[in-house]
Amino acid sequence: MAKGNSSSGKGGYGKSGNASKSSMTPQVASRIQSAGDRHPNSHTAKSGFASRAQSSGAKNVQKDR
Repeated sequence: MAKGNSSSGKGGYGKSGNASKSSMTPQVASRIQSAGDRHPNSHTAKSGFASRAQSSGAKNVQKDR
């Protein structure tokens, strides 16, 4: 089976086509950033996703106020 085509919807890189039902929270962003820090050679660490997640989490907190 090709990467990203699993029946569970997990695996592979890129957009899955499934819209997320929940917003990014600062807590989730922190976990993502920690994972990148623990594994500096990972795709998450190298892609800059952690900083985008932190930004999105902060924006979502501001929207909720």
